[in-house]
Amino acid sequence: MQELVRSRVEARLSTRKRKVTYVVIKRVTDIVISFSLLLLFSPLLWFISYRLQKKEGAPIFDRNTCIGKGGDSFIMYSFRIMTNPSMVIRSIPLNPELAVYSSRSTSSCILTPTGIWLKRYHLYMLPRLWNVLKGEMSLVGPTPNIIEGYKSSLNRLQVKPGITGYAQVFGNKESSEQFRKNADQFYIENCSYKLDLILLLQALKKFFKNNPKSF
Repeated sequence: MQELVRSRVEARLSTRKRKVTYVVIKRVTDIVISFSLLLLFSPLLWFISYRLQKKEGAPIFDRNTCIGKGGDSFIMYSFRIMTNPSMVIRSIPLNPELAVYSSRSTSSCILTPTGIWLKRYHLYMLPRLWNVLKGEMSLVGPTPNIIEGYKSSLNRLQVKPGITGYAQVFGNKESSEQFRKNADQFYIENCSYKLDLILLLQALKKFFKNNPKSF
């Protein structure tokens, strides 16, 4: 009986140790990659900022209050892709009771000329690398949830939201909200080095497949 109890305790400690190791390595990987990409794409970031300021005017960045790991809120940065009136429309919560809406709810919004190609090549998400470097987001994780008004009790966000993830890789514009929730929950329950690597590679594959002439 004692041996059985000891084996169970050792198994739990081993699992906990693996989780801690995974979190540490994931964070180090996020820091190295996000810093390297910000440095590499700094001329592109400057060019996009200059073009937005010259063509569409302020604001250059779209700042959204999101809920992160543990229910903590943070400001998620993106390049502005919508007209200012559209940004006002999008800021109206879809659910007044919870004051929460998905970051993908842009169907009724008008994109700016610059925003069209920023969205096509997903370049509008480049500033989110800063969120990753700060530790508010991860390269891979659940879909970010934008909050308006106050925090919501989204207990399913047990890990940091990601720039890409299971829902983004295997979903599409027609995917239902329930699919996104199920996909995010699947990632939370099964996140690992292997899954993160698979999702990153699949995200790159999906990008080049959808934009074969992008480079």
